[in-house]
Amino acid sequence: MKKAALIGSSGGNLYNLGGKDPGALLAEMKKQLEAADIELSRVLFVAVNQPMDGVKPGVPASLWTIEKGVFTVSETKPLQEINVLAKAADAVMADEIAKKEIEALVMISADPEGINRLSVEAAAKAGIPVTGTGGSSTSRAQAMGVRMAAVSGTTGTTNRTRAIASAVAFAKHFGVKYRPALGSVEGSGASGSPFKRINVRGILMASLPGFIATALSLAVWQILVKAAPEAGITALFETIQQKLLDILPVIIAAVAARQISGHNEVGIVGGVAAGILSAGGGILGGLIGGILAGIFIHYSILFALGKGWPGTTANIVGGGLSGLAAGLLVFFFLAPLALYLGNGVRGVINWALEINAPLCGLIAGLLIWPAIMAGVYHAAILPIALFEMEKYGFSFLGAVDMCSLVMVSAGITLANIIAPRQFSERPAASVGFFINMVFGTYVEAAYPFMLSSKALFAAALAAAGLGGLTVGIFNVKSTAYVASFVAPGLSNNAAGMAAAMIVSLGSACVLYLILNKILGKKPDAAALE
Repeated sequence: MKKAALIGSSGGNLYNLGGKDPGALLAEMKKQLEAADIELSRVLFVAVNQPMDGVKPGVPASLWTIEKGVFTVSETKPLQEINVLAKAADAVMADEIAKKEIEALVMISADPEGINRLSVEAAAKAGIPVTGTGGSSTSRAQAMGVRMAAVSGTTGTTNRTRAIASAVAFAKHFGVKYRPALGSVEGSGASGSPFKRINVRGILMASLPGFIATALSLAVWQILVKAAPEAGITALFETIQQKLLDILPVIIAAVAARQISGHNEVGIVGGVAAGILSAGGGILGGLIGGILAGIFIHYSILFALGKGWPGTTANIVGGGLSGLAAGLLVFFFLAPLALYLGNGVRGVINWALEINAPLCGLIAGLLIWPAIMAGVYHAAILPIALFEMEKYGFSFLGAVDMCSLVMVSAGITLANIIAPRQFSERPAASVGFFINMVFGTYVEAAYPFMLSSKALFAAALAAAGLGGLTVGIFNVKSTAYVASFVAPGLSNNAAGMAAAMIVSLGSACVLYLILNKILGKKPDAAALE
């Protein structure tokens, strides 16, 4: 049996997508690796009780490790003290990698230039396969020469999808058969107060695939209507469009109820029941209904089991009656308020665009990179974009995201493929460019290049601002998280969207080619040694 190690932390964005429950995250990874005949022999995972974006050194933290197949967690201490322990453990892991005692490495929001520097350097030197999520950390690891077998950002992932991705990559590398192990794992987070599991940002991000699927479906129907308007499908399209948009509150409610209740399938059933009844309040109504359903499910099941009722009855009470109760509460009392607030958000956006759309695009483009780096993007900008998509199927901020983030990142990485400041940066740039163009995500691939000098960072902001300005000039609305060649077809102005994307990518690429030439080559890492 091959042996693998895992390094990482509860992360920033990851915290809302599984990082706040290290037990479940690590258990899922162990389970999937074992299905690929790989032992998770070493773990080094730093966990805190909040997102690590801008976290202070004194926050409570713990260190998760593994001994003889059993996960252990250290005493809670200030983060700075846990980091000292983690660095010492990382040195031991690096030595094991050098001795070939560890044959594969998983990175989950790791710190390759700090806490995990020695193990990452050892992995690069040994040439072992490495998988990872966490855009900025994996980009830095690639720049250090690590052999990445699989890589992605964090948004839209789950504990299971991250684990399966790693297992698939390692199984392919080692030439072994692998079939994903499905079913629940220990540490699912069903214990504790459901109020502690309420995380609006995490709920909306987990629901994002539903919004993208809706946008794709609407785009296909729009093409059909334009291609055959005489076929009488316009009325049918309008009906289907409304049905697709009505699904969104149900998706959000199901995700919310599952996350908050901690009862998996029962939570999904209750969330769906609540979401259907809450749909009149839009996605905000679905969110409220799902949160209430999650809370009701948690406590109703505890009540039923505490009274000695059969498990089947407890599930019916939780998944059925609790979901209906939450949905009816929203339906009769809260839906009008939720709908009013949602319409208010869209109204403010439309009002601003009517006054000066180019200025709105310019400001959004200039601010979107600082926002994502500060952890504000997923907390504020993405939810607003989803409010737009609920009504129209596309979004002004979605178009800015695709142009000012994805296309700018693609332009930066393209420039560093053509003329990098250091030859070793070309492979990492190639991966970043490919993923941004084909999958519409992994903007963090640009970080190593953007953050290497103030001039390069300013150039990225300039390209992002120019892209946002172009979006505003054409008053484009579209979506992100899709392939670049698909985005124009998912917009209200295909030509305008394509133009904005070309301006964003082209300006970023040209600016970086010029600045790379001016700044000159970086000193080669080997020469420095």
